[in-house]
Amino acid sequence: MDVRGAAVVVTGGSRGLGAALGAALARRGARVVLVAREGAALRATVEAIRVAGGEAHALADDVGDKEAIHRIAGASAGLVGAIDILVHNASTLGPVPLRLLLDTDCEDLERALAVNLVGPFRLTKAIAGGMAVRGRGLVVHVTSDAAVGAYAHWGAYGVTKAALDHLNRTWAAELDGTGVRFVSVDPGEMNTKMHADAVPDADITTLLDPAVVAERVARIIERAEALPNGARVEAVA
Repeated sequence: MDVRGAAVVVTGGSRGLGAALGAALARRGARVVLVAREGAALRATVEAIRVAGGEAHALADDVGDKEAIHRIAGASAGLVGAIDILVHNASTLGPVPLRLLLDTDCEDLERALAVNLVGPFRLTKAIAGGMAVRGRGLVVHVTSDAAVGAYAHWGAYGVTKAALDHLNRTWAAELDGTGVRFVSVDPGEMNTKMHADAVPDADITTLLDPAVVAERVARIIERAEALPNGARVEAVA
């Protein structure tokens, strides 16, 4: 997919993979809207992209909030025009230290579902219809190996990512032939705050740099039209 001039929304864009991917796409000429709850960090990320010569805009909002969805969709279109690429990167682990399902409060599972699954569903619903009318568009779901492997203590996060993968496939099946494409991308284990929160004693030398992964994801986006619609892809070198 041609990224130059594309209107892009990346959620979870204040740090980690979201911030790095926003920068990578802006370097390729995309007009990027970054969405995140943390306004100060988000504005700093956007300013860094602009200083480097890219176009980026900040929207401080919460994809896990039902009332925010149409606000995000409308404001994004107002900033960069009709959205061509939507990247669902925002995620929450739930409470840390991570806990067993038996010790997970129902409300904590509900929050993880709201951010990791229902938010992406709502935002896709608000944006993908316009993509279908125009006959083109790409929706990227950032997933995890926890979606395909069951790990103790990762239950709330893992079940939301497994559901996100299936949501990706279902969107692809239902919008097949419209020109709207879907892909799930597993970025691997990265040196991010989220990983540090989940595994505080991890050896960071074994973790991937989000900037390196962002370049890989950007290349996946560029070749998305060659992938099976609804594919699940690992962001390998």
